[in-house]
This record gives sequence, C-alpha cells and structure tokens, in this order.
Amino acid sequence: MNKNILAAAVAAAALVVTACATTPFDSAVAIAKLEPTKGSTTTGTVTFAQRMSRVVVTAEVRGLAPGEHGFHMHEKGDCSSGDGMSTGGHFNPLAKPHGAHGGSDHHAGDLPSVKADAYGKATISFTSKTISVGAGPTDVTGRGLIVHRDPDDFKTQPTGNAGPRVACAVIQKS
Repeated sequence: MNKNILAAAVAAAALVVTACATTPFDSAVAIAKLEPTKGSTTTGTVTFAQRMSRVVVTAEVRGLAPGEHGFHMHEKGDCSSGDGMSTGGHFNPLAKPHGAHGGSDHHAGDLPSVKADAYGKATISFTSKTISVGAGPTDVTGRGLIVHRDPDDFKTQPTGNAGPRVACAVIQKS
C-alpha cells in the first residue's frame, strides 16, 4: 500500500514538472508587427506574453535613428492613416497621468523607451504589472502600438512630447 501511495506521488510530481516545463506562459500571447509610417523605414516585432499577474514584453525594432524613442500603446488598433494618428491617444483605461512605466502613476500604454544602437536596431525586454493579455480593462489586445521619432520626456501631459509616429502596429492575440 505504501508503494502505491509513493508511486502516485512520484507520478503527480512528474506531471507538475512536465506541465511547468511545457507552459512557460499562461497561454495568453499577443503579437504586434510594426510597419513604417509614411516616410519611415522602421519595422519590428513585439510580443506580449501573460505570465500569471505580469506580462513579459519583448521587442526588436529596426530602422530607427540612433538614440531613444518613445514607445506607447494607443487606444485604437487602427494604422490606416499612414501617419499612425488613427490609433488615437495613449491607452489609458484607468485614467492615470502620463508617466514613466513602472512609476507610481502612468498610462497603461506608457512603455519604457526603446534605445537604438548606431545601426538603428533596438531590443528591449521588460515585465509589466500594469497591462494584461486577453482579459480585463488593461488588455492590450486590439490596441495600437506606436514607436515615436523622439524620446519620451515622461512629463508632458498627456503624450510625453515624443514627436511623430515612425512605426505602427495592431496588437493581435496569437
């Protein structure tokens, strides 16, 4: 009888380890394929992956001028205008002021700036507690994603004074 209990416990432990090893995220993943706005060559891919109460965001952006660039989620998943303005304002479902991601107060759409190297390539990976994928008021699915020409000053309301929009995407659940 003890052998049966021990065998059942080992089998259950193996099942838990296998499940954890094969499901790194809570199954909610969204992807944004950045396309250039008129006059720009900026492209990239951004992945949003729900992991329990946090979202892991990874991005690779190319075709930028060297330096920092504002990076925001916007209200509407609409890149039809050619200049990115059809995405509307920053995604702000909780009515917070504009600010730095990770700060006490900021729009859900305020993301950390991306920093391009001398070749115009930027990579970033961060974890967010203020957005979600697939559920709730801070769900990023269906929102617009914008890369701006200039750095975000994290002070100017409500935009951060990050300049024109050089790339646009619609965040889509995969």
